[in-house]
Formats: sequence, C-alpha cells, structure tokens
Amino acid sequence: MSVEENKAIERRFWEEIFNGRNVDLIDELFATNYVLHGSGGQDLNAEGTKQMLSMYFNAFPDLHATIEDLFAAGDRVATRSIMRGTHRGEMMGIPPTEKQVTAMLVSIDRIVDGKFVESWHLSDQVGMLQQLGVMPPLGQSAT
Repeated sequence: MSVEENKAIERRFWEEIFNGRNVDLIDELFATNYVLHGSGGQDLNAEGTKQMLSMYFNAFPDLHATIEDLFAAGDRVATRSIMRGTHRGEMMGIPPTEKQVTAMLVSIDRIVDGKFVESWHLSDQVGMLQQLGVMPPLGQSAT
C-alpha cells in the first residue's frame, strides 16, 4: 500500500468509525492480530478497542474528533486530533457531569495490506479529568 492509501485508511477510521460511530467497521479495517499497545495500562485487540470506543461514545454522545495533523511514512501514519464532547453518560465510574471537554490525542498506527495491525495512542486524560471536575488542577490539592 502507498503512503497516500494508508493516509486514506487512517481518515476512514476518524470519519467513519470515530465520528460516524460505526465500530463494526473495525472488523473490516483491523487485522485479526491487531493490538492497541498500552491503552489504560494494557494492550487491547480489535474487540477491546470496540468496547473502549463504545464506552467513550456512551459517555460523550456528541464526541467528535478533528484531525489537526496527519503524517505518514512507510507503513506508519501519525495523527494529532482534537476531541470535543459533552459528558452525558457514566464513564469509568464517573457519573455524568454535563461538562464539555476538549482533549488532544496523538496516535501512531501501523497499516499493512490495508489493515491496522498495531497502534499507539497518547491522550490528555489528566486534562479531561480536570475539565470534568474530578481531578484538581496540577499544583492544587483536592478538597
């Protein structure tokens, strides 16, 4: 696959799976041995990735990602995106706060033969928890 074809597959993920909420498309675009490295301290396969995305979509029904940067070289595609959404459902034991959050996500994906085979994601979870009001700003104690 060319770099441009890999970038198109990456865009499909963000447009159709993430923003379009079509998690079943993961079955088509992800290899059977896919691995998301270190998400929440553990690796996830394609099914685990579906479950994680569904949890976020339930917690933030209006969650939307905007691609800010997209780079590719060889079989790797790197994306920096901004996610925005309103916390309207329970997430990891946190009841809905109705607060809007904005968080950055940087992902590096390896795509082989038109399928995602592995990914590394880094997102601003601390910033999101601070915006939800469940974690104090850095340098302040929780009271």
